[in-house]
Amino acid sequence: MFDGKTILITGGTGTFGRCCVRTLLERYKLKRLIVFSRDELKQYEMQQVFNGPQMRYFLGDVRDRERLIQAMRDVDYVIHAAALKQVPAAEYNPTEFIKTNINGAENVIKAAIENRVKKVIALSTDKAVNPINLYGATKMVMEKLFVAANNMAGGLKTRFAVVRYGNVIGSRGSVVPLYRRMVDEGAKELPVTDPRMTRFWFTIQEGVDFVLKNFSRMQGGEVFVPKIPSMRITDLVKSFGADIKMEIIGIRPGEKLHELMIPLEASCLTLEYPGFYLVQPTISTFGKPDYRRNSLGEEGQPVGEGFEYRSDTNLVFLTVEELRKLGTE
Repeated sequence: MFDGKTILITGGTGTFGRCCVRTLLERYKLKRLIVFSRDELKQYEMQQVFNGPQMRYFLGDVRDRERLIQAMRDVDYVIHAAALKQVPAAEYNPTEFIKTNINGAENVIKAAIENRVKKVIALSTDKAVNPINLYGATKMVMEKLFVAANNMAGGLKTRFAVVRYGNVIGSRGSVVPLYRRMVDEGAKELPVTDPRMTRFWFTIQEGVDFVLKNFSRMQGGEVFVPKIPSMRITDLVKSFGADIKMEIIGIRPGEKLHELMIPLEASCLTLEYPGFYLVQPTISTFGKPDYRRNSLGEEGQPVGEGFEYRSDTNLVFLTVEELRKLGTE
């Protein structure tokens, strides 16, 4: 569906953006691929790798609506990946996170509607579910804005959806690169906030593939949640060597013991598909789509009463060996 089309990625120089750009260039014959971000150095470095004739690099911040409007001219699809993400930093700098994660999301929506973009997918996080930290709260609001945006667009046919997922192995801020560097430098202990901690865990390529596939699935207003395995932080430490010990440092500001991607309260809205869940909007969206079946012919079934999707009660956990293999890829 992307051949001959123009795609814009906000935050396109990040971990997700770089993998997404590589994937799109390998699989499709795009008209244009626009990387929109505020970091000129990262854009310069990225241009040394991705410099084909279809590539465009736009310096800009999602806080700047006029720049977004300019960047989205004649764009068919948008992936909104730009965000401030560090949980402790959000607790100390809440206004900055609000400006980027909430006001920036609103700017993306209005720019997309003004330019009549066909489809927009925003990246969210498990931390948006029952948030206990400022970062999670901003992403919860972002999700609500993107769902409601389908009614703002109305008959203009621009449609918005959300992809919500957990920790990405090796991404910026991930604990894996930190652990690897410490072990390489001879560390015999690795810092662990709490040994009971569990996390959803998957690769950046899996994340990119899931997002791109959902452009075909989406009707507008959905929150897509992939079925992915969990891991125990104690097993992750073991994957770096049998002689590595844990240094318990305590929970950081705003940190959860376990991740929750679909809460109990949303079970009545959740449909289970092969490979993913779909959370229907709480409000009626324009066109009143039937989310039980999508354009790919996939059919979803309501989950059972009392369903939750949590990292500690997940049915699939990665083994120490599987974590070791993932950590070296």
